[in-house]
Amino acid sequence: MTPPDGPHPADRSLPMADGAPRGGPGELPVSETFTSVQGEGKLTGVPSWFVRLSGCNLRCGWCDTPYASWSPEGRRVRIADLIGLAEASGVRHAVITGGEPMIFPGVVELSRGLSSAGLHVTVETAGTVDLAAHADLMSVSPKLRNSTPAEGDPRDPGGSWRARHESRRLNIPALRALLGRAPDRQVKFVVSSPDDLAEIGCLLAELPGLRPDEIILMPEGVTVPAKERVAWVVAECVRRGWRYGHRLHIELFGNTRGT
Repeated sequence: MTPPDGPHPADRSLPMADGAPRGGPGELPVSETFTSVQGEGKLTGVPSWFVRLSGCNLRCGWCDTPYASWSPEGRRVRIADLIGLAEASGVRHAVITGGEPMIFPGVVELSRGLSSAGLHVTVETAGTVDLAAHADLMSVSPKLRNSTPAEGDPRDPGGSWRARHESRRLNIPALRALLGRAPDRQVKFVVSSPDDLAEIGCLLAELPGLRPDEIILMPEGVTVPAKERVAWVVAECVRRGWRYGHRLHIELFGNTRGT
């Protein structure tokens, strides 16, 4: 892992709107950029440059990047400068993540610019917004019921985000469009218990054409899970031909920003 990229001459403080930062023309709101190894999915272990955009249209109760969702923070950076940082990283894979990157139209320009610079581009999204971003690998993580904030969550007085999250967390037309457009794809489900399997089955019935090896089960949590806690996940992956979603970055670095 290399340290996060330092301050950039284009940095500006972020104006906030409805809890999410907004960039100006040719800019994006950035929480962090860094070079590390991909910790999740098909490209686990591949050296990659990451840009984490700040802002999200959901509020997962178990979100592991609250600084890009519940309390978005960061800076505005010119898209051209982000592409320059990716090229200077010396790696050949770029990951656009969040928060929720697809709520920002500038992601189209960023993703296409990274591709034109010769980088393989992964876009990580919850799949609630259909934006025509370029993605060599579209990494979609539909949010199950287990993601909805609990009643009484202190971050959500009055429960307004709980209701908003539940109404927004699935968008089947957007999921179909995103998965159908990319040359390569993966669908990651964060699971908390075997009860999640019935919901996953119903959702997959609305997303026809996915191969078993494109479906990933990832145990919820920000620590390396005990073997007995994830034994059922492993068993289901073996039985169904799905992939087990290991979080390599958690094992290597812990739940640490910039990894």
